[in-house]
Amino acid sequence: MRYSRDLRGYGEEPPKVSWPNNAKIAVQFVVNYEEGGENCILHGDNQSEAFLSEIVGAANWQNMRHMNMESIYEYGARAGFWRVKRLFDEFKIKPTVYGVATALARNPEQTCAMVEAGWEMACHGLKWIEYKDFSKEEERAHMAQAIQLHKEITGSRPLGWYTGRSSINTLDLVAEEGGFEYASDAYADDLPYWQNCDGREQLIVPYTLDSNDMRFAIAGGFNCGDQFFTYLKDSFDALYQEGCEGFPKMLSIGLHCRLIGRAGRIMALRRFMEYASSKVDVWFPTRLEIALHWKKNHPPYAYQRPSAIEKQDFIAKFGGIFEHSAWIAERAFASELGYAHDTAVGLHHAMVRVFRGASYDERLKVLLAHPDLAGKIAAAGKLTKESTSEQKSAGLGMLSDDERALFTKLNTDYQAKHGFPFIIAARDNNKASILQKFQTRFASDSAVEFEEACKQVERIAQLRLTELLP
Repeated sequence: MRYSRDLRGYGEEPPKVSWPNNAKIAVQFVVNYEEGGENCILHGDNQSEAFLSEIVGAANWQNMRHMNMESIYEYGARAGFWRVKRLFDEFKIKPTVYGVATALARNPEQTCAMVEAGWEMACHGLKWIEYKDFSKEEERAHMAQAIQLHKEITGSRPLGWYTGRSSINTLDLVAEEGGFEYASDAYADDLPYWQNCDGREQLIVPYTLDSNDMRFAIAGGFNCGDQFFTYLKDSFDALYQEGCEGFPKMLSIGLHCRLIGRAGRIMALRRFMEYASSKVDVWFPTRLEIALHWKKNHPPYAYQRPSAIEKQDFIAKFGGIFEHSAWIAERAFASELGYAHDTAVGLHHAMVRVFRGASYDERLKVLLAHPDLAGKIAAAGKLTKESTSEQKSAGLGMLSDDERALFTKLNTDYQAKHGFPFIIAARDNNKASILQKFQTRFASDSAVEFEEACKQVERIAQLRLTELLP
């Protein structure tokens, strides 16, 4: 059983990012151009649009035109776009356009203005409709049509993709198509990341639904420009501070001409541009610029992911993590492994769960499988590779005759009292500390010592996995 979601991401410490010119933050604007690509009977759809407008509680009208809805989208094309463009021109910032292909086709003047201004023209699908119920073949066909139409309209193919109202197949289809530098149908991080999509590594430049003017059009969202400005400023300040602390991030800001292009909202965007522009070390890239920078400086890290390998290979590689107890690896393989278990910490967690959930007798067998420290097996050179390395690291590989005799006596006395070998994570210790802990733990109650030995087994497994996995 495999869990396909990646809930770990970069973990506690994100990668050390070096944006161009040592910028502390990348502020990236997206202009969603959907006007003329939305659900409409005139576009061959069987219903009107109901998403992201000024109409509270709007619903799809089946097989009918919704003239109020259409006119709101028309405002975005007729008035909102030009107001937004003037603002970007004034601040000399080039946004990324998520252009719905059919919308761009129906708006030649606006499209030409975007291209001539040097805005990045990413593709926002063929139509601004829901794709969740499309078959993979139907969605693939729409994607191919969108790319072709985009090339005809703008003069070049899109290098970025964002469906928005996507399906379970969208990212796999983007990777399969093979010509996109990035995809953005994800909201999972403040940094780009690589995702394995049906066997292909696809760069994801995640988008945002919070720093987004769409919240003017939903219940509980922004109801005035001041709220939008404050939210953007707070987002900027938090990420800028993280950048000052050595962990630069990116802030995505989503815009729609029919929403932010209204006179009552545009000033909030202006105030934010003024604020962000007043700070030093701020980068205002397109999403394509972010993607190309990331691909150059943070290429995909290829390694054999535990959750993606066959059972026999998994057991061969990890069966010795718990000494001579491959059954732990076998049971871990049968559990719900996923991306979170592809690191040393994650796989250790999965294997430790098996060990802790085992019966007393099973755990005792694991303890009994461990060799004595500097004992007869070591002297005969018959330790496992892992145990040999661990004992040598603690200085147990070169003992005097007196020291060897002492270890032999301690091992014998300890096992006679407690019923299992003395187990300690040798890599955490040296010869002197091991001898000291031998004396202390010998005096412990056997039940207490059993639990301590189990903890040491878990620690040994953790150290072994750390040598194998990131």
